[in-house]
Amino acid sequence: MIGAGPYERTEDRRTRRNGKRPKKLATTAGEVDLAIPKLRQGSFFPSLLSPRKRVDKALYAVICSAWIEGVSTRKVDDLVRALGNESGISRSTVSRICKDIDEAIAEFASRPLDHTWFPYLFVDATYLDVRLGHRVVCQALVVATGVSAQGRREILGMAVGDAETTDFWTSFLRSLRERGLKVPTDQDPEGVVLVTSDAHAGIQAAVKAILPGAAWQRCRVHFARNITSRLGSARSKPAGALISTIFAQTSRQAVTAQYKHVIDSLKDAFPEIADMLADAEADLTAFAAFPREHWQKIWSNNPIERLGREIKRRADVVQVFPDRESVTRLIGAVLLEQHEEWQYGERRYLSKTSLQRLTHMLHNDQHPRPDHHTTTLNP
Repeated sequence: MIGAGPYERTEDRRTRRNGKRPKKLATTAGEVDLAIPKLRQGSFFPSLLSPRKRVDKALYAVICSAWIEGVSTRKVDDLVRALGNESGISRSTVSRICKDIDEAIAEFASRPLDHTWFPYLFVDATYLDVRLGHRVVCQALVVATGVSAQGRREILGMAVGDAETTDFWTSFLRSLRERGLKVPTDQDPEGVVLVTSDAHAGIQAAVKAILPGAAWQRCRVHFARNITSRLGSARSKPAGALISTIFAQTSRQAVTAQYKHVIDSLKDAFPEIADMLADAEADLTAFAAFPREHWQKIWSNNPIERLGREIKRRADVVQVFPDRESVTRLIGAVLLEQHEEWQYGERRYLSKTSLQRLTHMLHNDQHPRPDHHTTTLNP
């Protein structure tokens, strides 16, 4: 790499040694202290320590890109020095790492989705700071996950956009359809039958347009947070406790009856909350049309909260992404890693027996489908 031995004078020399930096290597026998050689120009990382986890490589590449472009924060500068690159980072090295990561993520993000069907779809949004031109702007990162007919979770897609609008959500959901995401038809009821998300602006219209036959479940946890923000922590407790009884019922009929009872009980003390509940009834109780065993796993976005926290944890290291591509690079690596963990390291999210019940319900028309107009996708 240097092109010369110690103290050797040669025209082939490309750089010079500049001391060493300590690093701990975790092994099955414990930690080993290493001394990694440093260079005056460029950087050196021994193959002994590779391969890093894909997400760690992505984080390294994004941090280095931010440093090179001069858009890094003090936190990123400290990380660069900790990585032993304070003397300079090779653009070619970063470019090579980015190329390998980008190819893997592009293949993952564009893979066909017609290998099975996904009855349940979960959508969540996170906001990140990204530099576009000479400004740092807030960008919406949306992620879609699904539960397959085999009961396993999969990462289905991600997108970065300027804002949450109907056009943005429509474009995102259409991209999933174009990759083969199945929707139910009169001839074949197997497809996405429920989409769970927060009340993002424009998402309901997008679901109706692009996913005909799918109901929309408003995340009950986010709805509860909305109530807390309206009433305050102390005043929201009795209202929240009463609303939670809706989700303690064991049949669809009981859910409907308890919902109406809760609205009546809140009218005098919390008329504003009673009105909120009345307006949101169809959206908050969509889960009740599906097998009882699935309710707890489909009435909120909580199942992917851990994924959201991991995304935020990684994003907080960077703080300000140098461009949209770096968002896709880092978050795409996080999602790919999570996808593989779900596929090979996690038990089935939903049992085979309960999914057979769902399939039976759909094929025997025991599940009321929303009256959506079918949208034809443009090729």
